[in-house]
Amino acid sequence: MRDFIFIIGPSGVGKTTLSKGLFEHYKGAFAEMSMVPEFGVLEGVDAGIFEENVCWECCVAQLKKFHELGIKNVISGDFDDLRTREIPVVFKGYNYITIKLVCSDYEQNCSQMKYRGDGLIDFELLEKMTKKIGSRPLLVNEFSIDVAGKSPEEVLNEAILLIDSAKTQLDYEYEMPPKEQFYSWVWSNGLR
Repeated sequence: MRDFIFIIGPSGVGKTTLSKGLFEHYKGAFAEMSMVPEFGVLEGVDAGIFEENVCWECCVAQLKKFHELGIKNVISGDFDDLRTREIPVVFKGYNYITIKLVCSDYEQNCSQMKYRGDGLIDFELLEKMTKKIGSRPLLVNEFSIDVAGKSPEEVLNEAILLIDSAKTQLDYEYEMPPKEQFYSWVWSNGLR
C-alpha cells in the first residue's frame, strides 16, 4: 500500500485515464488539482499565479487530510509540472510514488490530443511540453512509463506493477532542481 500515488506528464498521455483506472483498482481516493471549486481572484495580483497557488495548496491539504483519515493509495495529478519538483519536499516521510507518463511517439501523442474532445489544441506548445517533461531527470521516488504503442490497459498494468513492487525511499537527501528543468503552464514563470 502506498500513501500517495502521483501521476504526472504532458497533455494527452493518459494521466486522467490512468488515475481513474488506479482508483478503480486500489479503491483509495482520487483528487486532481483541477477539482478545486471556483474562487475569486484578489485584485492587484497575477491571476494565473494566484489561481495555481490556491489550487496547489488546497490539493495538498486535501491529500494530507485523506491520509490523516487512514485512506491509502491516494491518487493525484493534473498539477503544473513545476510542482512536481516540490513533491519530494512536501511528501518526505510518506510512502509515495510518482509515475511520469511520457510518449516517445509524438504523432501518437498528437493523435490522442486531436480526438479527446477538449483540452489543449496548441500542438507547438504540446511539443515543447513533451520535450521538457520527457527530458528532465527523474526525481526521488519517480518512475517513468512510456505509453507509446500501449493500450490504456497495458499502461495500467505496468503502473500497478511499479506501484506494488518499486523500491521507494522515505528518508532521503533532496536538493530541489532548478525550475528551468520543468514545464509550467503558468505564463509568468517563463518556463514554456
